[in-house]
Amino acid sequence: MSAEPDGPEGRLRRFATIWSRAIFPVTATSLTRPEFEEQLVPLARRLRDALQERFFDATQGHAVGAALIDTHCTDPEALSRTLDCVDAYLVLYCGGDGSQEELRARSSRIQHAVAAGFAQALRERTLAEQEAISRAALSARSAVAEALHASEARFRAVFHGAAIGIGIAGLDGTILEVNDALVRMFGGLESNLRGRNAAEWTHPDDSPHVWKLYEELVRGEREHYRVEKAFYRPDGTVLWTNLTVSLLRDADGLPQYQLALMEDTTERRLLNLRLRYEATHDALTGLPNRTLFFERLEKALSAGENARFGLCYLDLDGFKTVNDSLGHAAGDRLLVEVADRLQSCATAPGEMVARLGGDEFVALTTGPDTETEVDELAGRIMNALSAPIRVDGRELTVRGSIGIVEGPAGERGAAEVLRSADITMYRAKSAGGNRYEVADPEADARAITRHGLTTALPAALERGEFFIEYQPLVHLGDGSVRGAEALVRWLHPQHGIIGPDRFIPLAEHTGLIVPLGRWVLEESVRQARLWESRTQGGAGAAPLRVNVNLSPMQLTHPGLVSDPVDILEREGLAPGALCLEVTESALIGADDDLLKPLRRLAEMGVDIALDDFGTGYSNLANLRRLPVSVLKLDRSFTQGMQHFPADPVDLKIVEGIVGLAHSLDLAVTVEGVETGHQADQLRELGCDTAQGWYYARPGPPDRLHELALADAVG
Repeated sequence: MSAEPDGPEGRLRRFATIWSRAIFPVTATSLTRPEFEEQLVPLARRLRDALQERFFDATQGHAVGAALIDTHCTDPEALSRTLDCVDAYLVLYCGGDGSQEELRARSSRIQHAVAAGFAQALRERTLAEQEAISRAALSARSAVAEALHASEARFRAVFHGAAIGIGIAGLDGTILEVNDALVRMFGGLESNLRGRNAAEWTHPDDSPHVWKLYEELVRGEREHYRVEKAFYRPDGTVLWTNLTVSLLRDADGLPQYQLALMEDTTERRLLNLRLRYEATHDALTGLPNRTLFFERLEKALSAGENARFGLCYLDLDGFKTVNDSLGHAAGDRLLVEVADRLQSCATAPGEMVARLGGDEFVALTTGPDTETEVDELAGRIMNALSAPIRVDGRELTVRGSIGIVEGPAGERGAAEVLRSADITMYRAKSAGGNRYEVADPEADARAITRHGLTTALPAALERGEFFIEYQPLVHLGDGSVRGAEALVRWLHPQHGIIGPDRFIPLAEHTGLIVPLGRWVLEESVRQARLWESRTQGGAGAAPLRVNVNLSPMQLTHPGLVSDPVDILEREGLAPGALCLEVTESALIGADDDLLKPLRRLAEMGVDIALDDFGTGYSNLANLRRLPVSVLKLDRSFTQGMQHFPADPVDLKIVEGIVGLAHSLDLAVTVEGVETGHQADQLRELGCDTAQGWYYARPGPPDRLHELALADAVG
């Protein structure tokens, strides 16, 4: 039953028909074209399978290339036409529903595999023919007179019928005999070859040892040699060959002739060059890609003593906005224009520009004076980006941040240099962008440490490396301990104890702040329950409240209400024993959706404290709409009270804030109390509670319980 015209088998047949029509004219076969087409159908099916398989298998392509040799498609033109057909029609007729970009990439790899299989099979056939020729030559030389004619006939048959080029020359290099294949390689005229001298066929790309090997052979010092060599054809084009030259000796063992075998590798070389270019250049901009850049950088870093290098690492500022607002096509056109401008900035010897991916570019300069040249190169790049770029009728202003690394070769590897440049570039971006910064080893070390801490955070939480210290909250009126603020610490295996100012921003950046914050809440509530159980029945002992900090990210988490409720219920602790501290800056301009969960917690009896009050420059009247019951006054307002006499301006400010807070039924807590004079002043101003080193530094939970009992007994 025949396949449907438009079904998969029908499309496969179309591809096989196009393929057979392309290569049949250059195939030495006695078959008709339809018969020849039937031989190509199973090969086309193997190509289709290789294109559609989940994992790429180069053996399919190798097998197809070798099969072409078996079907007498030995002319290099047959390979060229086959690769053209695969490139133009394989994805079209056999691609299926896959991604066109992936299919085109796989088609390119299939072409490479077919060419490799073709070359390997042709080489094996060439070696077999070479062996047959050598045997025939030896037989012709050693045969008895009556067999000379038959041996000569066999030699001529092999000589003229071979698919590779064969030439025989005297020891002086004069060409005596050439076969038809060799004539075709050099343009089709035997007169262009016979009688010429091999020494005339020099080429600028000849390896230095090629002619040394030739001289050793004609002197009889070696029997053969094999090299890759280029020749000029009469029309000026270049013929690339795998050349094998053997020495033929006479009956007495004396050198007599040279036998040259040439395999035409021009098409394969061009294909390899094309594949090499595609593998080392960016498809969008045409610039060298990451692979070629690293090759050049590693070469520059291994240039030896007295060599230096300079590297500019560029990242466009706000490029994502262009993609999101104008589309990726407009973003691509912008990248192409940026690449052209960057290319015009690096035209001096030893300079190159490459695209690493996305909107990241690098410019490399080498030479003895890169300290000056790399700064000039960065300046040229910034100047080139200053003019607007027109895309789809819009003028876009392009800004970029550049990290510069410069130094002597040999001290660092390519990966380390690029990492330093990347870190420096982000430092320039953090400083506002549209500028360049020079690498600083100390800044690099801090960034690397920061990255190491970031990556270690998840495992640290799982391994239980975090612990909590508690700083007492003291009532200024009677000096009693009313509770404590829970302060999380990280006991790092290498860096020791790390404070929250170093790892909390990292946890917020990675999103780990949510599980870490829940763990702190669970541990703190559990500790408050232990304090409560120990103080029950104690004379005059009041319940101890625990204050837990909330990060801005936790304020938008769905579990903001449910997590505290579940934890309090599980521990059997009243909501009033918990106070959640929120920084003033996190609530500036907060809408009702953000405040609604905090209001629900406040209505349930959980205290909400406004932490670092006075640093966010919020409108004081805005306090009326916030569900807070405590103001925690920032320490910057009370530092002037640590010594006598106190700063009168600070006294007035604190007095005003305390009066406003009390008028709104808000308690006032002061942070950073470090002297007795400061504590007395705050008590006189009406502040309710305080914390600081004057009372106690943050410490283990048992010490707080001891302080509370001591206050109760006293």
